[in-house]
Amino acid sequence: MVGRVRTFRRVVRRRRRGQRGQRGRENGLPGAEAAVLKSNINQSKVRDRGGILVELVIQDAKYFKSCVDAIVSIVNEGTFEVSAAGMHLRTMDPSQIAMVDFILPKEAFSKVDAEEKRSIALNLADLAKILARARPDESLTIKLDEKEAKLGLQFVGESKRHFKVPLLEANAALPHEPKIAYDASIKINAGAFKDMLRDAGLLSSHVVLQADDSEFVVEAHGDSGDLRVETKKDSKHIAELKSGTKAMAMFPFEYLDDMTKACPDDAIVHLELKNDSPVRLAYELGKAKISYFLAPRVETG
Repeated sequence: MVGRVRTFRRVVRRRRRGQRGQRGRENGLPGAEAAVLKSNINQSKVRDRGGILVELVIQDAKYFKSCVDAIVSIVNEGTFEVSAAGMHLRTMDPSQIAMVDFILPKEAFSKVDAEEKRSIALNLADLAKILARARPDESLTIKLDEKEAKLGLQFVGESKRHFKVPLLEANAALPHEPKIAYDASIKINAGAFKDMLRDAGLLSSHVVLQADDSEFVVEAHGDSGDLRVETKKDSKHIAELKSGTKAMAMFPFEYLDDMTKACPDDAIVHLELKNDSPVRLAYELGKAKISYFLAPRVETG
């Protein structure tokens, strides 16, 4: 049975009530009047902009496709939080044994127009299909139109192509990121790590990852055979290996394979391990930062 991690189920509390009223009181207005005034101002801004509340521009549409591919490999639906700081998504897969955390900072965009934080819930599988149509040298403009409850996607190259995708109902809060004191940290070449996983996948549906201060080990055991890959700390594939004590856990091969598919072979994958605890797997995709948490398989009875 694949174990689940209770901390995955925690949610971030909503922002404390009263902040809006407090700002109103600081401006000399009662809380209720301040809220009404702010609402009227926001509605006026929406009318002035034709209902468009968010506008983002990415010069390389194909790059954004690769970012979404890294997310949709784990989940089919999700909610982006968009603000002046950029774009953020954190969500769990339907089985609740895996989590993806995605950050695309404002520096990745040529334009970020988002006065307030907005939640954009989408069918990511449908979004990925549209982004797969991106052509070389095309830019991508993303516009949130809450009036129509749709997200506009405009590809600009030799011609302009306009798509609109419907919004879904946004989740009330982001899942809480697990706080784990890991025992081992491994930074390894992505191409080498993916080769190890492919070897393991030939023999078993589960992969054992382990590390100590001298080496990183990948194991697989199945009816058709066994595998053990040992990579020493001084190997050219290891950028960094730190371990206070031996750490080992077993994980579903399919999830690990999906989590690394979008990672370039020349990138560095950062793995963090603790005995029989969720693994954290992270890498950078251009300016984007992507991290995953995956619950281990725990043998019972």
